[in-house]
Amino acid sequence: MKSILCAVMFLLSVPAAPAADPVARIEVAGAIDPVTAEFVVRGIERAESEGAALVLLRLDTPGGFGASMEAIIARMLRSRVPVVVWVGPGGAKAASAGFFILLAADVAAMAPGSATGAAHPLLAVGGFPVDGGEAGKTLSDKVTSNATAYLRSIVTRRGRSPEEAEKGVTESKSFTEAEALAAGLIDLVAGSEAELLGALEGRRVRMFSGEERILATAGAAVVRYEMTWRERALAAVSQPNLALLLGLVGVILLYFEFSNPGFIVPGVVGGICVLLAVLGLSLLPINHVGVLLLLLAVGLLVAEVKVGGFGVLGIGGIVSMVMGMMMLIDSPDPAVRIGLYTALALALPFAVISLILLVALIRSLGQRAATGDEGMVGLEGVADTAIGAAGRVLVRGEYWAARAEAPIAAGKRVRVVGVDHLTLTVEETTDGGD
Repeated sequence: MKSILCAVMFLLSVPAAPAADPVARIEVAGAIDPVTAEFVVRGIERAESEGAALVLLRLDTPGGFGASMEAIIARMLRSRVPVVVWVGPGGAKAASAGFFILLAADVAAMAPGSATGAAHPLLAVGGFPVDGGEAGKTLSDKVTSNATAYLRSIVTRRGRSPEEAEKGVTESKSFTEAEALAAGLIDLVAGSEAELLGALEGRRVRMFSGEERILATAGAAVVRYEMTWRERALAAVSQPNLALLLGLVGVILLYFEFSNPGFIVPGVVGGICVLLAVLGLSLLPINHVGVLLLLLAVGLLVAEVKVGGFGVLGIGGIVSMVMGMMMLIDSPDPAVRIGLYTALALALPFAVISLILLVALIRSLGQRAATGDEGMVGLEGVADTAIGAAGRVLVRGEYWAARAEAPIAAGKRVRVVGVDHLTLTVEETTDGGD
């Protein structure tokens, strides 16, 4: 019994093994935009402050904005915590900007069935890719040369193949996970996070600063970093298609409210939609020519109704609106640009609804007022007494004081031609009396 108690006391006195530092997981699924860059940068900073063993950036992206990509890479290279980028799960891709982010990692890994590459930079004028002509070729060569130099400086320090990396830029070459591993572009192929963390256990990593770390991932808890509610909201409204849709819906609702005061709800909802659209578009690179084309489209639609352009002005307005939508986002990357079919799907209904509302408004403006002094002018009645400088008429079932420039006998039909306070100015009609 004594020996058992001694054994128990010995076991209790042995200190428990310290828990492994957690792994911070950041998920990026979608285009690389300013909100995504803010989320990733904040995640790396949080991982540093919490003493995470490493940052696991789970990547699945078709590409995105170059400035946002550079912001992410710059923070990765300065990180005091090793950054592991994993393109997964199977079916994921790291194309265009994602290719650069993958190769900038301390450890680059891909899942079976994933792909990367196709990172040739696109030159755009007004949001449309430019690759023709001598001037276009010269500019494209300059942009490509700058992109390859930027990538080469990173992969060379990472110990990866600069020749193969350049092929992803100059030739738009894509790599499967096996091809990328054989080409020396990535370090590991792992089918799951658990398999990846197992492969990283005890691995010696040389960070961009030159510091070496030995990764300890066995038994480490994986902590998923989420976007804040603000980042989720911004990520939603900064999607070009949604931002444009909110703007168009908001404009229509505000127009309806202004032309039919008192409904309140359309005005409130429309105002919110417009503000959200402005917020979302403020996060994106906007082409001013696209904005001018959208304003021109509205002017042409108004002119079509006002002056009657026999459909020419209306068609011009629709064409201008479609072109404006396609040029609105100043980026050649299809992942973040408004496409032709989306522009048509938004422009045609907006044009039809706008024309209907404009026709109704102009018709209402052309109608004679039914109330007030203006509403009395043009009404007909009967002279109740003889009318000269003074008299009385019966108009719309009411007796009014009246006067006339020419004498009018009692019982004659009269027409109101003016109103002065409560006295009507009348004239005799040509259809005789009662």
